[in-house]
Amino acid sequence: MSTDRADLGVLLHRLLAVVVEREKALLAVRGLQMWDYVVLSGLENGAAPTQNQLALEVGRDKTRLIATLDRLQERGLVDRQPARHDRRNRVVALTDVGRSVLAECRADVRVMEQELLAPLGRQRRADLLRALDQAVVFTHGTS
Repeated sequence: MSTDRADLGVLLHRLLAVVVEREKALLAVRGLQMWDYVVLSGLENGAAPTQNQLALEVGRDKTRLIATLDRLQERGLVDRQPARHDRRNRVVALTDVGRSVLAECRADVRVMEQELLAPLGRQRRADLLRALDQAVVFTHGTS
């Protein structure tokens, strides 16, 4: 059976590889790793009530998340405070510096995305991004 295109997984894998490599280069300029950016992005809409909840939210193993949080806290990008209801847990939040660095990275990433997808044209690029966003919402039940 012949198909007119590659499978979705193959297409997304190819695109993801290019996007991740370009993002890594942008983040490295600001001294960040990809997981640093993922964690900062995961805190953008508010503090995580626990480190475990943050690990689930960003898809990072909770034991590996600790080193990322240590690195981000040392740079003043996140703050961890004991949770009121259980002092064994830590509430993780962006600092003002972290929010600023995240905004700078996001701006750089958006420029890269526009350049990468420029051959599609403005409308097709917008359609693609909207469709991907809807697919994520559909498959994960969140935005």
